[in-house]
Amino acid sequence: MINIGKINTLQVVGQYPFGYALAPIVTNVGAQDNVYNAEQDEQQTVTLSLDEVEGELAEGHELSVFVATDQRGELYATLKTPKIQVGETKILKAVSATNFGAFFDWGLDNDLLVPNDYQAQPISAGMYYVVHTFFDDKTQRILGATKLHYFLKENSAYLNEGDVVSCLVYAKTELGFKVVINEQSLGLIFHSDAFKPLKVGQATEGVIKTIREDGKVDVALQRVDKSGRDALQQAILEDLEAHGGISTLTDKSAPEAIYSHFNVSKAAYKKALGALYKQKKITLSPDAIRLNNTND
Repeated sequence: MINIGKINTLQVVGQYPFGYALAPIVTNVGAQDNVYNAEQDEQQTVTLSLDEVEGELAEGHELSVFVATDQRGELYATLKTPKIQVGETKILKAVSATNFGAFFDWGLDNDLLVPNDYQAQPISAGMYYVVHTFFDDKTQRILGATKLHYFLKENSAYLNEGDVVSCLVYAKTELGFKVVINEQSLGLIFHSDAFKPLKVGQATEGVIKTIREDGKVDVALQRVDKSGRDALQQAILEDLEAHGGISTLTDKSAPEAIYSHFNVSKAAYKKALGALYKQKKITLSPDAIRLNNTND
């Protein structure tokens, strides 16, 4: 079976004046392995242009190729590796916009079409957008979409609160930043949880903060549960020990400096300092934090 819009391992089964015929590798039980069945459906073959091949390929030669569709919906194979495959969601650059859709650079000779009906907002050439690719049965073409909710759900049974996930920011709203989680589902980072600058197209690590009753997912940029707080307190103590028991990174320091050092918000850092102070593990002053001598 040929997987359209994916990287396939195919073998040469014939040659035309303009290219090679490629087909899936077939293993026949009780016969020689990897033998092409000449009686299989003709649609199980795809053409690789001679222009992409150096030298001559013999029948049976195996190749890793990307199977794409042209403007007429006909299949072709290419040795080029696209920036995105069917079913994936990635950041792409728009190269042109027309009255029926926009075209994106996805690393192949033919640009990827995002029809107007699949655009979350009007697309401008030269700008970057988060795009999902899919195979459209109606047109028999590989297309793109920036309306991600058509393809990705806003809830997911595989996620649990506290899970560390990869996030791709795809929109900014009044509530916060909409993100693609693990390229599988959609979630939201509230502005109150976005303690570092975020922008559309940015990839970042996140933590599942809350899964609401309706299944929608809220994401934070840091752990906000007890294990997260304990880990931050331990990191602060270890940092103090590594620097002679003193640090100038106080609760008055700039949020950017705190994030750069501990990858957490200023609010989380201040709470951790307060907890360590109550435990009498540190001493606080306006210009420094000092590790208490536990032997006293």
